[in-house]
Amino acid sequence: MKLVSTSFKHGDAIPPRFAFGKMDPNSHVALSDNVNPHMAWSDAPAGTQSFVLVCHDYDVPSKGDDVNQEGKVVPASLPRVDFFHWLLLDIPATMNEITEGSQSAGITARGKAGPAAAEGLRHGINDYTAWFHGDADMGGTYYGYDGPCPPWNDEILHHYVFTVYALDVPSIEVKGSLTGQNILDALDGHILGLASMEGTYTLNPAVAG
Repeated sequence: MKLVSTSFKHGDAIPPRFAFGKMDPNSHVALSDNVNPHMAWSDAPAGTQSFVLVCHDYDVPSKGDDVNQEGKVVPASLPRVDFFHWLLLDIPATMNEITEGSQSAGITARGKAGPAAAEGLRHGINDYTAWFHGDADMGGTYYGYDGPCPPWNDEILHHYVFTVYALDVPSIEVKGSLTGQNILDALDGHILGLASMEGTYTLNPAVAG
């Protein structure tokens, strides 16, 4: 299988249009357009009945003590964990692309509705749900796509992996809520093939160069 995008090239920086946050010279970060990028795939294996699309950042700090704190940095040496940004389920075998802006065209405070998604698809729950937990203005359940917004004081560049999975079932049965790990667990034993591409993003001018 092969996965490509007209929104950015594999290995390149993701344009701010597709991010949740963008650089701001006065406040470090400002809300961005949060448009989902275009994704297209080809050469699915015989017997494919559906696809699942997942995007995760594997560079998220394992501890948030210094995140976005004036006079501090998130050190490169800090262990990192996964953060799921996009979980799109039940993509029919007849579909081979997600058009730019078709699943997200802005930021929705407290999260976009779900799990029903545009074009008859199904949204999973991204990890902004946990990030904004307890926030009076932003707290809620975040379905669908919400793009990059890494700490503006992080010493490392963040990497965002987009993966499309070809499955042998028309719809996966997920135990529990539609979180990233639960969805990955549900894929086990049903994957016929997969393809990935990667983009980078930072809100730290020193890292961006």
